[in-house]
Amino acid sequence: MENNLISQKIIEITDEIDSKIINYRQDFHKYAETAWLEIRTSSIIAQALDNLGFDIKLGREIINKDSRMGLPSQEILDENYKRALNQGAIKKYAEKLKDGFTGVCGILKNGNGPVIALRFDIDALEINETNNLDHIPNIKKYSSINENSMHSCGHDTHASVGLGVAEVISKLKDKIKGTIKLIFQPAEEGVRGAKSIVDSGILDNVNFLFGHHIMCGYTKGEIMTCMGGYLATQKFDAVISGKSSHAGGNPQSGDNALLAASNAVINLYAIPRHSDGITRINVGKLNAGTGRNVICDKACLVIETRGQNNKLSDYMYNKAINILKTCSDMYNCKLKIISMGGALSGYSDRKLADIIENTIKKYLTNLKIISSDRNMGSEDFTYMMDKVQKNGGLAVNIGVGADIKDKNLHAHTPEYDIDETTMKTTIRLLSNVIFEVYNENMH
Repeated sequence: MENNLISQKIIEITDEIDSKIINYRQDFHKYAETAWLEIRTSSIIAQALDNLGFDIKLGREIINKDSRMGLPSQEILDENYKRALNQGAIKKYAEKLKDGFTGVCGILKNGNGPVIALRFDIDALEINETNNLDHIPNIKKYSSINENSMHSCGHDTHASVGLGVAEVISKLKDKIKGTIKLIFQPAEEGVRGAKSIVDSGILDNVNFLFGHHIMCGYTKGEIMTCMGGYLATQKFDAVISGKSSHAGGNPQSGDNALLAASNAVINLYAIPRHSDGITRINVGKLNAGTGRNVICDKACLVIETRGQNNKLSDYMYNKAINILKTCSDMYNCKLKIISMGGALSGYSDRKLADIIENTIKKYLTNLKIISSDRNMGSEDFTYMMDKVQKNGGLAVNIGVGADIKDKNLHAHTPEYDIDETTMKTTIRLLSNVIFEVYNENMH
């Protein structure tokens, strides 16, 4: 009976804060910040959590310095810190977030009981938003003003949903039977940020972990309760250094990095596929050379490998590194590998998905359950899932349909947008699930 009353209260609270959550989303969208640069975004999140009575941990408190991947140069970090302050970042928080420490965690505890964590990713993509006149953010004047930065994967929505859940939880604090951790994660794009949060220890005592993702391609009201089958992946840059010389007058004195790189590309695609499951490799970019008559002294390859499980991912990665090393040696060149991101394979726990489905059947009957564990590409949330599961806990990632009616939109494109009314649905779902988990585990 109590949970029915709590569910009714959740409906009332989400109705009250609906416009506030939409304003958060449009604000984050307008001032989009990419991986490790989310200073303004994180400072606003930190202040909101602080005002709601959460214990705040941010920056180095929840991010392991040595586990960050794909960090921008110090020059870019400094430039974007200044930009964030100019665009309204809250300085007392921003000072702790600068230099690539842009994570925030709000913790709220009431009595002894399970520790539940929810993860919300907050970074934008390196994309310029469309200037199409029928694009809703352009019509309503909240399209991104930051060059080469756009929320074209819905993380502005995720961050806003997280603040909505925080409002609900703060107003129902006396009904909590344990601890809530709301984790706002930087640098999900390129799978760069989750490992640093895991290695900080913030998840060490977590019993139940929830992630979610807004999904275009699915109708509003459709809920994927058990997303999984994620491919493990390694993202890395291979820098091949040779020796420059004149191609006509002194070709024998050069060590040709472009030839080493070209041979490597051909042979990387020749890695045998593995009989145990899915394997992938892609060279997305090759930069090399300075002039027509110059032996190339430097080449950079931007590469990713993937595998259906961690073992297959390691197989592809190790084969790739061996090929790159061999081809560099052939041309008397040196090789440097720079890790730019990574993720593990992973599956959601069916037991936790069952609780989500039961919650929907009890309190959110207008939603449609899609009980799927199909392959969903790669996702660095798997680092968090793996940590909690290895500690004996349960973890799940949820998909939430958010299509705008009659618009065929896709993530990671300049035209991307979502149905904003989905945020209220998501806040209600996650909030109800929290109390259902406590109810299930206190009896």
